[in-house]
Amino acid sequence: MISLWETTRISSRALAVNKMRSALTMLGIIIGVMAVIMMFAIGAGANREISDRFSSMGSNLLTVRPGAVQAPGGVRSGSVNTLTVDDARAIAEECAAVAYAAPVYGGGAQVVYGNQNWSTNITGTTPDYLFVQDWTMESGTVFTDQDVRSATKVCVVGKTIVDNLFGGEDPLGKTVRVRNVPMVVVGVLGEIGTNLMGRDQDDIVLVPVTTAQRRLFSSSRSGSVSTIMVKAQSSELLGAAQDQVASLLAMRHRIREGGEEDFTVRNMAQMIENAKAATRTMTLLLTAVAGVSLLVGGIGIMNIMLVSVTERTREIGIRMALGAKTIDIRLQFLVEALMLSLLGGTTGIILGVAGALSISRGFGWAVVISPFSISLAFGFSAFVGVFFGYYPAWKASLLNPIEALRYE
Repeated sequence: MISLWETTRISSRALAVNKMRSALTMLGIIIGVMAVIMMFAIGAGANREISDRFSSMGSNLLTVRPGAVQAPGGVRSGSVNTLTVDDARAIAEECAAVAYAAPVYGGGAQVVYGNQNWSTNITGTTPDYLFVQDWTMESGTVFTDQDVRSATKVCVVGKTIVDNLFGGEDPLGKTVRVRNVPMVVVGVLGEIGTNLMGRDQDDIVLVPVTTAQRRLFSSSRSGSVSTIMVKAQSSELLGAAQDQVASLLAMRHRIREGGEEDFTVRNMAQMIENAKAATRTMTLLLTAVAGVSLLVGGIGIMNIMLVSVTERTREIGIRMALGAKTIDIRLQFLVEALMLSLLGGTTGIILGVAGALSISRGFGWAVVISPFSISLAFGFSAFVGVFFGYYPAWKASLLNPIEALRYE
């Protein structure tokens, strides 16, 4: 039996004879491995970005949203705002594990100053909203609880609003129009940046929640709000805060034990896991699509190896006549297929890492290149080489030496 080293040397020489054909055969493997590396890197980077963004928001946040309600006739509807400002006030006052609770109610609107206008998000809330979100003031002050009680026409604007409406002018004390309602700017938020969805959080106008309800947006129910943002005393008390909020709202909304709640309470851990699950699903889907390239590359290897067996039939016959055994012939073609896939895999890894880094620099996306993804791609490329190379190798080893020598 010929040594593995000698078999490898013979296989390398056979591949070098047809450099262009070998390169084209490896192309499918290269593209497949490159795509797998890049998809894993982008997916892992997205997961890390999600964790970092949520961590920066704090790990002790709860979000309370309206749930489905039972209408007369048994019809269920999810379009009714079942939460109120009083619910938020009760949560802050009666739940021991809660530090702050802020109602949220608003929508999109045009903000006008002089001859400038800007379409933005109007958020009606209370002063506690800044404490819940850990936001700071760059200048001025936030509106007061008295402003909320009186539905005062005042607002706090984000940095994007300042840049687009006021230019270099100091916005404090200036009057802007929101839905033709004059509002006095009393404060400017510190710069915040984008959220998980890429939305500019500085593109916002905060107003007293009662002002939003009575003067800017119509409300189907008196005092209703779309969301209540809750901050627990600490991350350790997040679970207790969630239970306390759910129990209090169930009591306030007169929900019987075992009945369907007309609200949902979600904590930050659930939000992170939901976002990560969506990212993982998308990553697996894209990786599966990229894996198709590896299968196509494997089919290409098998096709080329079958052509090679046909072209080298006389060579196989001569080797058998000189004493080469069946295992030697089979091993030679199997090693050739494996070398094609491993060379393609190595090249694909290099290009995949370079491509992921280029995407990170060019688009600012977070990418994470893990040893696991590299090992997986390399191992799968080796498997493809062995799997698709075995049949041509097996076919070559079964050739009859006499018929092979006569082959023209």
